[in-house]
Amino acid sequence: MEDTKESNVKTFCSKNILAILGFSSIIAVIALLAVGLTQNKALPENVKYGIVLDAGSSHTSLYIYKWPAEKENDTGVVHQVEECRVKGPGISKFVQKVNEIGIYLTDCMERAREVIPRSQHQETPVYLGATAGMRLLRMESEELADRVLDVVERSLSNYPFDFQGARIITGQEEGAYGWITINYLLGKFSQTIESPDNALQFRLYGKDYNVYTHSFLCYGKDQALWQKLAKDIQVASNEILRDPCFHPGYKKVVNVSDLYKTPCTKRFEMTLPFQQFEIQGIGNYQQCHQSILELFNTSYCPYSQCAFNGIFLPPLQGDFGAFSAFYFVMKFLNLTSEKVSQEKVTEMMKKFCAQPWEEIKTSYAGVKEKYLSEYCFSGTYILSLLLQGYHFTADSWEHIHFIGKIQGSDAGWTLGYMLNLTNMIPAEQPLSTPLSHSTYVFLMVLFSLVLFTVAIIGLLIFHKPSYFWKDMV
Repeated sequence: MEDTKESNVKTFCSKNILAILGFSSIIAVIALLAVGLTQNKALPENVKYGIVLDAGSSHTSLYIYKWPAEKENDTGVVHQVEECRVKGPGISKFVQKVNEIGIYLTDCMERAREVIPRSQHQETPVYLGATAGMRLLRMESEELADRVLDVVERSLSNYPFDFQGARIITGQEEGAYGWITINYLLGKFSQTIESPDNALQFRLYGKDYNVYTHSFLCYGKDQALWQKLAKDIQVASNEILRDPCFHPGYKKVVNVSDLYKTPCTKRFEMTLPFQQFEIQGIGNYQQCHQSILELFNTSYCPYSQCAFNGIFLPPLQGDFGAFSAFYFVMKFLNLTSEKVSQEKVTEMMKKFCAQPWEEIKTSYAGVKEKYLSEYCFSGTYILSLLLQGYHFTADSWEHIHFIGKIQGSDAGWTLGYMLNLTNMIPAEQPLSTPLSHSTYVFLMVLFSLVLFTVAIIGLLIFHKPSYFWKDMV
């Protein structure tokens, strides 16, 4: 009777121990899974976005940038994720139709809505920087320029982003931000500046920079062409301007009122005995080059070295990035290769300008005539500006790099603008993993040992219960 009672006690205890061990095993397995899943779950992408609109003289482009909210090694890794070119001219051309600006910006701003996650719309800053076109409009009428900017600001404020304002950036800023863009993307930064007027100081990611910059307002290719025409028409016979900067056979009628509409041609303005004149192209590179050089005043220099018009120019050293119009024109002319010497570029330009207009139109049927007709002038102007204006030589030409994109980002001032502005945006604390590596390893080992111990004890109780009950016999 006593043996039966003792057997029942052992059976009861064995069952309870096995139940406890089974429960402990389940807890250990759950703990292992929980630690593993928690530690290795995907972290949400901790990024920020920024939008910059480049309101240039001929068109507006919208750029979307993206960067980690936490900055690494004192810099934010900003890169371009989208570019949207607004259809139509630059915003300065809307001075008489400001009510159309809202519609003008709609497509690209709606594209920004699609690209940037909805949850980040309200914290995404939007900046608009207006360049040469609006600088010229402000020279004509500050009131009209302000009216255009006011409408632009009202239009952009209607979107769910964090609009930070629209402003006309100075030529110095445009140059400096372009410098930031190129050097940031290429991983380089350095300049001794003799003229304080041509220096711009700024702080970027905790470091101070002093950059040489000068904007030769009126010497972009479009305004330079107007200057050349205004200069040459003064000595033209009757109403015909035989122009070496246009292809042989090319003809175009120009209104005198359009010629003097820009502030850039005021120094050449005179009363002409006609209201219109006709450009007749003769396609001569050398004559075109000489005509362009007359735009550069090199007769005086108050510094150790000047570009032209008495503007200080530091010594040329290192590599140079030529972007925007420099790149687009030379890309069309197939002259961006670093293997093409300056002498070869000149020879190719001579041949291109000498080609008949009808032949050019046939060869480039898909290009708008307005742009196609001006490539002879633009290419010649770029060569003249670099060689005689900025004093590059055949040797230093090899250090000029015509750049369209670097690592997927457009070469231009907008990324530099965003890089400078992100310095004002505090980086958030980085999202860390839930457990340190040492804690994670400790817990995994601990729960694994618990599971292993439970399994061994369970097997012993099941197969050799006498080990546990011998003291009771």
